[in-house]
Amino acid sequence: MRNSNRTRILDAAASVVQREGIRSFTFDAVAAEAGLTKGGLMYHFPARDDLVTAVHQHLAARWESAMVNALGRPAEQATADERYAAYARVNTEGASRAEMLFIIESSTHPEHAAPWEAVMARWAPPPPSVHASEEELTRFVARLAVDGLWMFEVLSNETLDAEVRASLSERLAATVTRSHGSVEGL
Repeated sequence: MRNSNRTRILDAAASVVQREGIRSFTFDAVAAEAGLTKGGLMYHFPARDDLVTAVHQHLAARWESAMVNALGRPAEQATADERYAAYARVNTEGASRAEMLFIIESSTHPEHAAPWEAVMARWAPPPPSVHASEEELTRFVARLAVDGLWMFEVLSNETLDAEVRASLSERLAATVTRSHGSVEGL
């Protein structure tokens, strides 16, 4: 399949879920959104699970690409603090209902969860261990705040003012990279 057709199908699938929810994620709906016949779609994705798996990979790659763009280089060329700050900035810029619904769906399918988990492992502060330092705890608290803001955007009918969002984004990015180990900035 040409990459442009693949991307069009995967973007169409995300658009259907974004607009109408997971229940509307059918071959018919995705084919119509992509401007293809159901048979044309099934030629490329013979089973629904093939399409679902590809959408998970596509959305996770798009998310990672946003962090690479925010940072200006891939994760492996950045320090942990730089990666964490990019994670904070990207995930406080807005949210996608489709991403959230696919992430929730992935929780019961390890194959679907793998692309999301790989991105998280590269970019997000890891959960602290029992013997975590104050710095590690602060980073994780900031990550929880970033993730919470992302969820707020997905689940709320309220919209944050762009200036408020930018201020929160910078505050959380600074907190996630702060090395003095205090959560006072939150």
